[in-house]
Amino acid sequence: MTKIKDNCVLITGGASGIGRIMGRMSLEKGARQLVIWDINEQNIATTEAEFSKLGKVKGYRVDVSDAEAVEAAYAQTRKECGEVDILINCAGIVTGNKTFEQQSVSDIERTMNINAKAPMLVALQVLGGMLERDHGHICNIASAAGMISNPKMSVYAASKWAVIGWSDSLRIELHQRRSKVRVTTVAPYFINTGMFDGVKSSFFSILEPEKTSRNILRAIERNTDFRGLPWSYHFFRLCQGLLPVSWFDTIVGNWLGIYSAMDNFTGRKK
Repeated sequence: MTKIKDNCVLITGGASGIGRIMGRMSLEKGARQLVIWDINEQNIATTEAEFSKLGKVKGYRVDVSDAEAVEAAYAQTRKECGEVDILINCAGIVTGNKTFEQQSVSDIERTMNINAKAPMLVALQVLGGMLERDHGHICNIASAAGMISNPKMSVYAASKWAVIGWSDSLRIELHQRRSKVRVTTVAPYFINTGMFDGVKSSFFSILEPEKTSRNILRAIERNTDFRGLPWSYHFFRLCQGLLPVSWFDTIVGNWLGIYSAMDNFTGRKK
């Protein structure tokens, strides 16, 4: 079991969405220190002010896709907050619902840098200390889009497939060296945080942020290797393995409406 109580928890994207909620819940569970990395200074300040009533919280403005910025921020974090025991890589973006040929080079680079590259950069900083202490937990928030391809989100899906492949490979490496450092990969369906406003889902309900955050923290505490949300989404993975591609496209993609989920996407209002 991984205990949140008395441990230092670092959450990227921790000043909004489920990152913010998990930060609050970590303090409520008795975390020694909550560290928030985010790009939005106003959100950081607001979150620090609110959460300071619950425990020790420190926020830093960090571009997690910038290797030098990540290295500098982690050095400052260690100096001011001590060693990080639990890392939750939660920062992520979606740039729209354009088909692939409509994507710009900037869209591709930004999505891959923040969603796929950044979790690796941050984990690279914390992992050395965790291995030395033989103690720690890394949780990487991917997406159900990293398990099932979806039109009008091809680059986003690519970034999340990358996260799942890397995160689970890291888990196996640590297991092979008999390390007590654990890795949890989480693949949630659309969450009602505003990031995917406009998405229509006829088969699965859009996930509620509070319950989703609670389930993710529970997966960390239980050292769960991989957690799909909702659990029934794993049924689609079984279908992928059993059904011919054309059948899967027809039944799951078209009849159940998965392939039309992004048609009315608007995203978070600025």
